[in-house]
Amino acid sequence: MVTGARIAMNTGPHSMPTDLHLMTLMQWLSPGFPISSYAYSHGLEMAIAEGNVTDAESLHDWLDGVLSHGTGRSDAIWVRVSYGAADNDELDALNAQAIAFMPAHERRLEAQKQGAAFVRTLNEVWKTDLPNDLLLPLALGAAARRQVIDPDRVVPLYLQAFLANLVAAAQRLMPLGQIEAQRILARLHPQTLSVARATQGLMISDIHSAAFMSDIMAMRHETLQPRLFHT
Repeated sequence: MVTGARIAMNTGPHSMPTDLHLMTLMQWLSPGFPISSYAYSHGLEMAIAEGNVTDAESLHDWLDGVLSHGTGRSDAIWVRVSYGAADNDELDALNAQAIAFMPAHERRLEAQKQGAAFVRTLNEVWKTDLPNDLLLPLALGAAARRQVIDPDRVVPLYLQAFLANLVAAAQRLMPLGQIEAQRILARLHPQTLSVARATQGLMISDIHSAAFMSDIMAMRHETLQPRLFHT
């Protein structure tokens, strides 16, 4: 079983990302990058439909839980572990393990479809040769390694993009104005950075989840009719 090696990163001044690295990372994580992230709610649609999320405060608490104790933390570790993969064979083995960790079919669908779209564009534009069936966080980690982008820069921005997409989904599902939506994201910034830092040096054996309601909502979402989102 692949466990993932701990990666020793250079933290000196020469490890800081260049403007080009930052621009590349911002492009990958932009809502305009063609992975159809807007089509997925990560179970949030079901949570709102069942009354678990009803207003800005409960949305903040829900996202904080997913970030700190669920997919956010787990994905951050997968990004870091995949960054350490030496070749595509190791990536494939890691990907199989990541799929096994998925708690629901819709979660797997979400990560697989976005990952495949990410890799398809990456291989065409940046001329890489990543496997086309990688889950999104593994695809991002592997892409960052090939572009020599420090994972300590990748992880917090990935988590920020993940949360921003869920807030945007909530705006289509409940009364939530633009100002309040941005206020929620701003409130989550410190915890986003905290989770990103806490995952430095972690391995697959450190992955766990306690965001049980989020997982249950993802499992039940496939029966919701009508619905706006795939997940």
